[in-house]
Amino acid sequence: MDVKHTACLGGGVIGASWAALFLASGRSVAIYDPAPDVEGKVRAYIEEAWPTLAALGLTETVGPNAITFCTDPAAAVEGADFIQENVPERLEVKHATFASIEPSLSAHAIVASSASGLTLSQMQSGWRDPSRFVLGHPFNPPHLIPLVEVLGNDRTTSGVVETAQRFYESLGKTTIRLNKEVPGHVANRLQAALWREAIHLVISGVASVEDVDKAVWAGPGLRWAAMGPTMLFNLGAGDGGLDAFCDHFSQTFNRWWDDLGQVYLTDDVRQQLTAGIKAQTQGMPPAALSRERDALIVALQKSVSDVRRNQA
Repeated sequence: MDVKHTACLGGGVIGASWAALFLASGRSVAIYDPAPDVEGKVRAYIEEAWPTLAALGLTETVGPNAITFCTDPAAAVEGADFIQENVPERLEVKHATFASIEPSLSAHAIVASSASGLTLSQMQSGWRDPSRFVLGHPFNPPHLIPLVEVLGNDRTTSGVVETAQRFYESLGKTTIRLNKEVPGHVANRLQAALWREAIHLVISGVASVEDVDKAVWAGPGLRWAAMGPTMLFNLGAGDGGLDAFCDHFSQTFNRWWDDLGQVYLTDDVRQQLTAGIKAQTQGMPPAALSRERDALIVALQKSVSDVRRNQA
């Protein structure tokens, strides 16, 4: 499918980030959001994101101004080849949005939802015909983090998931295909498992919030940016591979897993984590922290891309 015009339903942080990426890829964008100040916020977000997109080599010729704003979702999707839905994660809101846009969709259009907490089957019930509706879950911010999790099911027309994947990959994204739906999809469940143990280490007094964060970004986080955990453990045993690794470390990992904590985000836990973040940031505003995050991610992305390009 030759995607030239796109739409974003919802102009919050996720919608604005998708819009920036679509524009950078050389495609025009229509945005729907009923908020009266959405245009100013989205344009400001795109202006902030544009140098990052340029640094990654993703900006094409259309430029950041090939964007229109709509207060009617049906108007936003007219003529769009690909629609990324990012409205609030409440079923009644999503279902109402789908009902509004369905009569106005082009016959070839694909609609993908950014939903992280809702399943595809829950959202499909808001459609008369959900055959061209898929899950296309990004990681925040979508214009910067490559991953998109894509899912269809037996109500999805053959080839639609593959077409959505090819479109995302044309934007420089890395897609994974979910074979079945599960709450939180794949990557959110992985990071939830890690964060659960990070919290357990903090509230158990093993280490501070800052030091647990350091243990991730200065340790395995660097390896995870290059390869996934199973592949890395496969390499950890040298020529013996994963089989030798499991033979050597099975009992060790079994003991660790038995000792992992079961925690919940109670008010006391939240206060302890918040205090740890305040101590770590020392008053640095979120916008400045976000710029630092983005600069670090761009540097990592460019380094990884350079290595892979040289190996190709």
